[in-house]
Amino acid sequence: MPKYRYNYLTDNELNYRSPLNVTAENSASFFFVFTIIFPAFTGLAAGLGLSGDLKEPQKSIPRGTIWATIIGMLVYILAAYKLAISAPASALDADQLIMQRIAIWGPIIPIGLAAASLSSALGSLIVAPRTLQAMGFDDIILTKGLNKWLSKGKKKDNEPVNASIISILIAFTFVAIGELNFVAEIISMIFIFTYGAICMISFLEHFASDPSYRPTFKSHWIISLIGMILSFWVMFKMNALYAAASLLLVSLIYYLINISKANNSGGFQKLFKGVIFQLSRGLQLMSQRAGSQENEDEWRPFSICISENTFKRRSAFDLMRWLSHKHGFGTYIHYIPGLLNKQTTDESIKSLTRLMNLAKGSHSRVYLDTIISPSYTSAIAQTIQLSSISGRNNNLILFEFSRSEPESMDVVLDNLNLIESAYFDICILNTSYKGFGYRKDIHLWISSHDFENASTMILLAYIILGHPEWKKGVIRIFTVYPKFAGEEERNQLLDLIKSGRLPISPQNVQLISSETETHRADTIAEYSSDADLCIVGLTREEFTKENIRKFNEYDNLGNMLFVFSNKEKMIK
Repeated sequence: MPKYRYNYLTDNELNYRSPLNVTAENSASFFFVFTIIFPAFTGLAAGLGLSGDLKEPQKSIPRGTIWATIIGMLVYILAAYKLAISAPASALDADQLIMQRIAIWGPIIPIGLAAASLSSALGSLIVAPRTLQAMGFDDIILTKGLNKWLSKGKKKDNEPVNASIISILIAFTFVAIGELNFVAEIISMIFIFTYGAICMISFLEHFASDPSYRPTFKSHWIISLIGMILSFWVMFKMNALYAAASLLLVSLIYYLINISKANNSGGFQKLFKGVIFQLSRGLQLMSQRAGSQENEDEWRPFSICISENTFKRRSAFDLMRWLSHKHGFGTYIHYIPGLLNKQTTDESIKSLTRLMNLAKGSHSRVYLDTIISPSYTSAIAQTIQLSSISGRNNNLILFEFSRSEPESMDVVLDNLNLIESAYFDICILNTSYKGFGYRKDIHLWISSHDFENASTMILLAYIILGHPEWKKGVIRIFTVYPKFAGEEERNQLLDLIKSGRLPISPQNVQLISSETETHRADTIAEYSSDADLCIVGLTREEFTKENIRKFNEYDNLGNMLFVFSNKEKMIK
């Protein structure tokens, strides 16, 4: 069968109407063709580059762009329909001037092409220099001198002469390449990336909810999201290599611009801070609502620590870091005694700055704050009523005192009833000169009369071991039971282990028989002198000033954590 010579189609061939779903043989892919013709669509947004010359850009730009898009789509659809019904698919694929042959007056086609090319060129020559000039005005380019040079314009009408020179040089560079399809692909990639970035910023601005961002023309965020997704999807469908290169190039340019500006807190950094703030806010509200329906068996520490000795001793802060690393939420509050006034407020700001620097150095995930209060009691009363940063109520409070300052425990004992009224678990960290040692051995001491504390103690130990600084740590359990109790209490502990309520291997559990429990401190000192952390359970009766000596009987040990559980926890 002879091939068509498309420059000599007969009238019958021109009047042949192909079905709309017919495709030409060996034709290019849809996205390749779309990439080549896409620059013809970019004139729809030309008004964006002329915003400085418009009387009411806030109204003219969105209205003009929308109307240009609608009318342009109709024109393109009608043109495609005309081509489809006026010539065979094979002719449309092979003859680039087929429109001239099927037009009522053929010469109008080259005239229209010339006019379209000229209008696109003029549009680019008008828009591009003004865009560069605006970038110079806003000091976006890397060097101050280049910004100043680009922002210059004629004194009479501020025409961007210098920016026009740069635009013309860029245009001649692409003309010199001489490959029309290659140039079209580059231009398409630049424009589609720009549209996608605009949609992404609009989408993020919606969720950032910055009060200073108040666009005159408003649209639903779904439109911006769809536009962003489609733009970046089309980029990779056009040419995945060019798309990846474009993303890397734009990211590099943004990074260089960002680091060239001192104290730059704007741009994406500010935008993403707003988005994260709104996301955190929503999650906190969701968590708070979910907390009211929480299964009481599902326990994790929402802990707080109020300390006046933040910058004297770091042990309490370290313990909060470990508890908050993965499984829990922690709030560390530096207590400043006194009345709220300008002086204490300034001190609070300085202390919080020091705390933030401390947190950066230790990669902390603890929420930091300060509190100014006339007494430690009022500070505790205020703090235990606040929800944690997760939106849930706190359930554990940590106190800290040095072994060399046992009198500081009095304030804890004086406020014990207050803390108990809020149903808090209580942890008291007794620090020593040994500190946390090598962060390897955690010894748990469970007595026969405080099994209710055992589950909380074990959970806390496991949570601490979840931190990378304790990655080589091992938990060992010791229990002291009176010799006169016989096998009954020993079997009770073994039953707890077998039932899974104490998830510890029997190999790591050591049962110690003692003549009397009054010598428990001596027994602990004998077995745990080299432990990096000892966790000891205390009953409510032991929280009295008469028994304060119990906290000072461990002179030769490392840090001690005393635990009083509000109620027994379920371990799964």
